[in-house]
Amino acid sequence: MSATQLNELDVVAVTVDLPDLSLARGQVGAVVHVHAPGVYEVEFVDHAGRTYAVATLPGEQLLPLRYEPAAA
Repeated sequence: MSATQLNELDVVAVTVDLPDLSLARGQVGAVVHVHAPGVYEVEFVDHAGRTYAVATLPGEQLLPLRYEPAAA
């Protein structure tokens, strides 16, 4: 995933289990800060709007989620 540069407010999913952070593959968060190319701070929030995790993660562990059709 390192080829895709993420930006602040991009919605992403974790691609691997991260038990030390209490995060499981597929959990969805938002990029809140770009520390360096390929290094992102991601906030995870529940349905009530409560933050349950904030983690600094490499781009290789994140999948950007898309809500628009891909350009052909």
